Amino acid sequence: MLSISSNVRIFACTAPTDMRKSFNGLSGIVVESLGGDPLSGHLFLFTNKRRTLLKILYWDADGYAIWYKRLEEGTFAIEFVRAATEDSSSKERPSIELTTTQLAMLLGGVDLANTKKRKRFRLSSNDRAS
Repeated sequence: MLSISSNVRIFACTAPTDMRKSFNGLSGIVVESLGGDPLSGHLFLFTNKRRTLLKILYWDADGYAIWYKRLEEGTFAIEFVRAATEDSSSKERPSIELTTTQLAMLLGGVDLANTKKRKRFRLSSNDRAS
Protein backbone atom coordinates (compact mmCIF):
# COMPACT_ATOMS: atom_id res chain seq x y z
CA MET A 1 0.00 0.00 0.00
CA LEU A 2 1.04 3.57 -0.53
CA SER A 3 2.31 5.65 2.36
CA ILE A 4 1.06 9.20 1.88
CA SER A 5 2.42 12.26 3.67
CA SER A 6 -0.09 14.75 5.10
CA ASN A 7 1.12 17.52 2.78
CA VAL A 8 0.55 15.48 -0.39
CA ARG A 9 -2.61 16.31 -2.33
CA ILE A 10 -4.53 13.75 -4.39
CA PHE A 11 -6.19 14.65 -7.68
CA ALA A 12 -8.48 12.29 -9.63
CA CYS A 13 -8.88 12.91 -13.34
CA THR A 14 -12.62 12.94 -14.10
CA ALA A 15 -12.31 11.85 -17.74
CA PRO A 16 -11.49 8.26 -18.74
CA THR A 17 -7.83 7.82 -19.69
CA ASP A 18 -6.11 5.57 -22.21
CA MET A 19 -4.34 3.10 -19.93
CA ARG A 20 -1.63 2.46 -22.53
CA LYS A 21 -0.15 5.80 -21.49
CA SER A 22 2.90 5.66 -19.26
CA PHE A 23 5.08 8.26 -17.52
CA ASN A 24 5.33 10.82 -20.33
CA GLY A 25 1.73 10.47 -21.51
CA LEU A 26 0.24 10.73 -18.03
CA SER A 27 2.47 13.65 -17.05
CA GLY A 28 1.35 15.36 -20.27
CA ILE A 29 -2.29 14.94 -19.21
CA VAL A 30 -1.46 16.43 -15.80
CA VAL A 31 0.05 19.53 -17.43
CA GLU A 32 -2.27 20.01 -20.42
CA SER A 33 -5.68 18.84 -19.15
CA LEU A 34 -5.49 19.15 -15.38
CA GLY A 35 -3.29 22.24 -15.20
CA GLY A 36 -1.12 20.63 -12.52
CA ASP A 37 2.58 20.15 -11.95
CA PRO A 38 3.55 16.47 -12.18
CA LEU A 39 6.84 17.24 -10.37
CA SER A 40 5.01 18.57 -7.29
CA GLY A 41 4.97 15.24 -5.46
CA HIS A 42 1.17 15.15 -5.46
CA LEU A 43 -0.73 12.04 -6.59
CA PHE A 44 -2.65 12.03 -9.87
CA LEU A 45 -5.25 9.26 -10.39
CA PHE A 46 -6.45 8.00 -13.75
CA THR A 47 -9.05 5.33 -14.61
CA ASN A 48 -10.14 3.72 -17.85
CA LYS A 49 -13.64 4.00 -19.29
CA ARG A 50 -14.80 0.71 -17.75
CA ARG A 51 -13.28 1.69 -14.36
CA THR A 52 -11.45 -1.62 -14.00
CA LEU A 53 -7.96 -0.10 -14.19
CA LEU A 54 -6.43 2.63 -12.05
CA LYS A 55 -3.04 4.33 -12.33
CA ILE A 56 -1.52 6.75 -9.86
CA LEU A 57 1.31 8.93 -11.15
CA TYR A 58 3.62 10.71 -8.72
CA TRP A 59 7.10 12.19 -8.53
CA ASP A 60 9.29 10.22 -6.12
CA ALA A 61 12.26 12.48 -5.25
CA ASP A 62 14.33 11.55 -8.31
CA GLY A 63 11.89 10.25 -10.88
CA TYR A 64 8.32 9.40 -11.80
CA ALA A 65 6.61 6.37 -10.28
CA ILE A 66 3.34 4.72 -11.28
CA TRP A 67 1.17 2.62 -8.99
CA TYR A 68 -1.13 0.45 -11.10
CA LYS A 69 -4.10 -1.69 -10.09
CA ARG A 70 -6.26 -3.95 -12.27
CA LEU A 71 -9.47 -5.39 -10.87
CA GLU A 72 -10.30 -8.97 -11.83
CA GLU A 73 -13.91 -8.42 -10.82
CA GLY A 74 -15.98 -5.30 -10.17
CA THR A 75 -15.15 -1.66 -10.79
CA PHE A 76 -13.69 1.33 -9.02
CA ALA A 77 -16.56 3.44 -7.66
CA ILE A 78 -15.34 6.62 -9.29
CA GLU A 79 -18.86 7.89 -10.14
CA PHE A 80 -18.70 10.15 -7.08
CA VAL A 81 -15.87 12.05 -8.78
CA ARG A 82 -17.93 12.74 -11.87
CA ALA A 83 -21.08 13.51 -9.83
CA ALA A 84 -19.21 15.90 -7.55
CA THR A 85 -17.91 17.88 -10.52
CA GLU A 86 -21.29 18.46 -12.14
CA ASP A 87 -22.28 22.09 -11.81
CA SER A 88 -25.21 23.66 -13.64
CA SER A 89 -23.33 26.94 -14.15
CA SER A 90 -20.12 25.53 -15.59
CA LYS A 91 -18.82 22.57 -17.55
CA GLU A 92 -17.25 19.58 -15.86
CA ARG A 93 -13.91 20.16 -14.15
CA PRO A 94 -11.00 18.02 -15.37
CA SER A 95 -10.11 16.80 -11.85
CA ILE A 96 -11.31 16.71 -8.28
CA GLU A 97 -9.28 16.56 -5.09
CA LEU A 98 -9.59 13.56 -2.78
CA THR A 99 -8.53 13.01 0.80
CA THR A 100 -6.26 10.15 1.80
CA THR A 101 -9.27 8.51 3.47
CA GLN A 102 -11.29 8.71 0.25
CA LEU A 103 -8.39 7.22 -1.71
CA ALA A 104 -8.06 4.31 0.75
CA MET A 105 -11.80 3.67 0.57
CA LEU A 106 -11.77 3.86 -3.25
CA LEU A 107 -8.93 1.33 -3.45
CA GLY A 108 -10.69 -0.87 -0.87
CA GLY A 109 -13.86 -1.12 -2.92
CA VAL A 110 -16.08 1.26 -0.96
CA ASP A 111 -18.66 3.21 -2.97
CA LEU A 112 -18.09 6.77 -1.79
CA ALA A 113 -21.35 8.00 -3.34
CA ASN A 114 -23.25 6.05 -0.67
CA THR A 115 -21.18 7.16 2.31
CA LYS A 116 -21.99 10.06 4.56
CA LYS A 117 -19.36 12.13 6.32
CA ARG A 118 -20.28 13.42 9.75
CA LYS A 119 -19.72 17.03 10.72
CA ARG A 120 -16.28 17.83 12.15
CA PHE A 121 -14.65 20.98 13.51
CA ARG A 122 -12.44 22.77 11.01
CA LEU A 123 -10.14 25.62 12.02
CA SER A 124 -10.75 28.56 9.69
CA SER A 125 -8.15 31.10 8.63
CA ASN A 126 -9.94 33.74 10.77
CA ASP A 127 -9.50 31.57 13.89
CA ARG A 128 -5.77 31.22 13.24
CA ALA A 129 -5.22 35.00 12.99
CA SER A 130 -6.52 35.69 16.50
